[in-house]
Amino acid sequence: MRDAADPGILSGMSDGLYLHGTKADLSVGDPIAPGYESNLGSRRRANHVYFTATVDAAVWGAELAAGEGDGRIYVVEPTGSFEDDPNLTDKRFPGNPTRSYRSRQPVLVVGELVGWHHHPDEVLDAMRQSVRELHARGVEAIDD
Repeated sequence: MRDAADPGILSGMSDGLYLHGTKADLSVGDPIAPGYESNLGSRRRANHVYFTATVDAAVWGAELAAGEGDGRIYVVEPTGSFEDDPNLTDKRFPGNPTRSYRSRQPVLVVGELVGWHHHPDEVLDAMRQSVRELHARGVEAIDD
């Protein structure tokens, strides 16, 4: 996989290339399946696995993921049907500009995106604060 610092990485993203941001240490061939705790809201078990076709959305996933260690971005391949993520498309970004999706079937890790860039600390801190405030108000970030 090319380095995210390479401006051509975005143009190389085509339909059918999907990413999943996480802190989990995975290997090629590993499945990412529903049933794990959500990274947002009350952290209940998710009925879907979430993925995206944009580097920026995958970076947010890696940065906001629960757990210790560095965020990772995996290139994934869906194993079944999937739909637009209604948590973003219906509530925040009509038309799915984040190209975010969810599936009840696993996605398989087929590679890892390395060399991607984190959001600036102040932007990340603001997002984390926003997530904390929503949680404190009882707002569920994930409609699963």
